[in-house]
Amino acid sequence: MSQARSRQLSRFPLLQTIAFPLILVLVLWLTPASAKGASTSAVVVDGAVLFQVGATDELTASNRATVINSTLEDLVRSRQSVDVKVVERNQAPTIVLNDRYLLTVTQRDVLPGNTVTQQAGEWARELQEAVQEAQYYRSSNYLKNAVLLGAAMVAIALALHWGLGWLWRHPLHRAIQRLLPRAPSGELSDIPRLVNTLLKAGLAIARGIVWIGVLFYVSRLFPMTRYWSYEIGRILISSFTSPILTLGNSQYSITNLIILVGMLLGLIIFSKTSTDFLRSRVLERTGVNRGAQEAVAIVLRYSLIFIGSLVLLQIWGLDISSLAILASALSVGIGFGLQDIAKNFGSGLVLVFERPIQVGDFVEVGDFQGTVERIGARSTLIRTLDQVSIIVPNSRFLEREVINWSHDNPISRIHIPVGVAYSSDVEVVRSLLLEAASHHHWVLSTPPPQVFFTGFGDSSLDFELLVWTAEPSKQVPLKSDLYFRIEALLRQHQIEVPFPQRDLYIRADRLPIEFSPQLEQALHQFIRKQEE
Repeated sequence: MSQARSRQLSRFPLLQTIAFPLILVLVLWLTPASAKGASTSAVVVDGAVLFQVGATDELTASNRATVINSTLEDLVRSRQSVDVKVVERNQAPTIVLNDRYLLTVTQRDVLPGNTVTQQAGEWARELQEAVQEAQYYRSSNYLKNAVLLGAAMVAIALALHWGLGWLWRHPLHRAIQRLLPRAPSGELSDIPRLVNTLLKAGLAIARGIVWIGVLFYVSRLFPMTRYWSYEIGRILISSFTSPILTLGNSQYSITNLIILVGMLLGLIIFSKTSTDFLRSRVLERTGVNRGAQEAVAIVLRYSLIFIGSLVLLQIWGLDISSLAILASALSVGIGFGLQDIAKNFGSGLVLVFERPIQVGDFVEVGDFQGTVERIGARSTLIRTLDQVSIIVPNSRFLEREVINWSHDNPISRIHIPVGVAYSSDVEVVRSLLLEAASHHHWVLSTPPPQVFFTGFGDSSLDFELLVWTAEPSKQVPLKSDLYFRIEALLRQHQIEVPFPQRDLYIRADRLPIEFSPQLEQALHQFIRKQEE
């Protein structure tokens, strides 16, 4: 893909009023052809491409270039004198480097207008000059001068960095203020925020260009950095131009996909511009009400997008009949239209594959406790302890907190609070609670039961018995059995389980209490009636 084409495409989304036939012409011009294997590979010395070599019957172009580049790199580092010759071997011109075989020039390497012998001679001269130049770049005198020159360029960049900032802050600001209307007092007006933001963006871009240019120049001064810059550039170009997607007989790179996305964006902008023009210039003059105008505009807009997308994809080389693109678009539309069903269906897939809950798990969802009986596509069936079926949407398990007593390890700890009177012996209470928890077939002996003294209540000493069980679904009957045992043991040892008590105190300033005459008369009458 040429740079000129890429620049044209990068500007395409801005052409909001472009005619649709021009879009098709550009698409036809830029339609990617079937990708071909790389027929040539570059011979490089210190990041400078000398020429391209083709493949032979024994080696691919890439392997051939790798061997040549390795030989050249060894010679450059050895600092030996360079003698490049063209000799005739096996009736073919062969380039030798210090009497060491380098490559044989074949007919596949020849550029148009040259013969094999002429091509070999040109390459030999280029190799001689490139290797000598590379060895010079590694000399101490050159490196000293390169360091000084690089430091000077960095100093110049710093000066330009500061100078651009000063230019943006002072002369350019004053020039823009002079173009703005003056304030009533006659003073220069303040620059609008948008203009100021654009100025700062322009300053950042200008400084970035300066530093990128200096960095590129300095990297070309030293052999190693020159090689790194070449490799980085080659990797980037290869990443954007190498095929990453194959559809039918066509292969597509990142650049191709970016261009396709740009074309689709251009189509969307074109459809919006066309429908806006139709609504403002045509439909308004017909006298049709606004609702009908919007309906016609929307139908036209999405029709243009749909038909144009099909045309673009077909021209681009995509076989619509063999792809699921249309089905995917429809599934997205159905997902928006039936949002709850689609959400629950997706949640059901997550539950099935991620398995946060499984069939047979004892779970607690909101106010419900029960065993998971079935995980369906849309909902999950939970059977409660009362043998009532609860149908819960799948999305609820992912959107809210769910207690899964059986997840990974079904062993769970049950908390049983108990309160006794303040006059009770706490050590006796502790032993009785442990005795109640022992020898129950649903209580595990390991880990052993524990008793915690949790605090002093309003009318009781508060304890908490903690037991482990491997049957979390039976925690309700387990608690009931333990409470029966605890009550019997506490009654046997005459330990009282208190209930809340309140004492009422009445305070009066004077005794006896004096009543009003009316109240005394009413009380006397009430007493006489009770005596009769």
